[in-house]
Amino acid sequence: MSIQSNNQGRAYEYICINTLNNEINKYRKSEIIKNSALMADEHAWNLINSELKTLLIESANAVVSTIFEMEPMILENDNDLLTLKIQTDSEGKEGDVRDIVISRTNIEWQIGLSIKHNHFAVKHSRLAKNLDFGKKWFNVPCSPTYWNEVKPIFTMLENLKQQKTKWNELSSKDKQVYVPLLTAFKNEILNSCKEDKTIPKKMVEYLLGEFDFYKVISIDAKKITRIQSYNMHGTLNQSTRTIKPKIFIPVAELPTRIVSLDFKPNSTNTLELYMDCGWQFSFRIHNAETMVVPSLKFDVQIVGMPATIITIDCLWK
Repeated sequence: MSIQSNNQGRAYEYICINTLNNEINKYRKSEIIKNSALMADEHAWNLINSELKTLLIESANAVVSTIFEMEPMILENDNDLLTLKIQTDSEGKEGDVRDIVISRTNIEWQIGLSIKHNHFAVKHSRLAKNLDFGKKWFNVPCSPTYWNEVKPIFTMLENLKQQKTKWNELSSKDKQVYVPLLTAFKNEILNSCKEDKTIPKKMVEYLLGEFDFYKVISIDAKKITRIQSYNMHGTLNQSTRTIKPKIFIPVAELPTRIVSLDFKPNSTNTLELYMDCGWQFSFRIHNAETMVVPSLKFDVQIVGMPATIITIDCLWK
């Protein structure tokens, strides 16, 4: 992610949390928790130009009423304090993709928002020389077969790194690097599934996080803010003691099996994963740096979702 994109994303988080807090305070007491993440977001907000600020304010305003209709617990005034917090990067690395967490002090309740500005990507994961993706993704260590297959590739990349080689200087990085790495990755997942039937479920929980959340995506060109519900454990959309949500959010069923995992047609750098219950992902591997290093990044996109993942487009005024 470029510095500019990172600043815009942080600025959008900043205006979203402040807009929510201002609107909530019209109904009940709430406050924003001050931490290093909030300070970083405020700094990013101060760096962007006034035209973009106006757009992001419109985007944040568009989504508030819909969130309130899905989550009446936010507005229930029970003489407790409602808090809003920007998650730190370290919290996000521990299986939590939520950028903003809203909670109440007197009850065990919280919801989270994943805030995106003009992009739809899921978690950016890596394959690397000493990175056991199986252990990290679904708590099943990669097999000796996997390590034997990828070792010569990463050894070659390590040698090229020492020679200060650039990626664009490789004559055939697709055949030398992408295809064999993705093949080993694919085979390891399929073989691990034979041993552990919960791996499809664990993969989705790794890619989307262990906590239920709403994804809030600002699509500036269309002047809409999109909300997607990821209610995989049934913690979203709860009623208060007296009020039911105006918008019903069903629980999304997690997958139990892999239907297909193979290369995208006519592609040497992308795998397509199809699972039951409607879950579909693409994994495009790419070199994220100019210079060769023994590490490559995944751009993971959701290609298909269960019908129970509700999408609502909120038009800007």
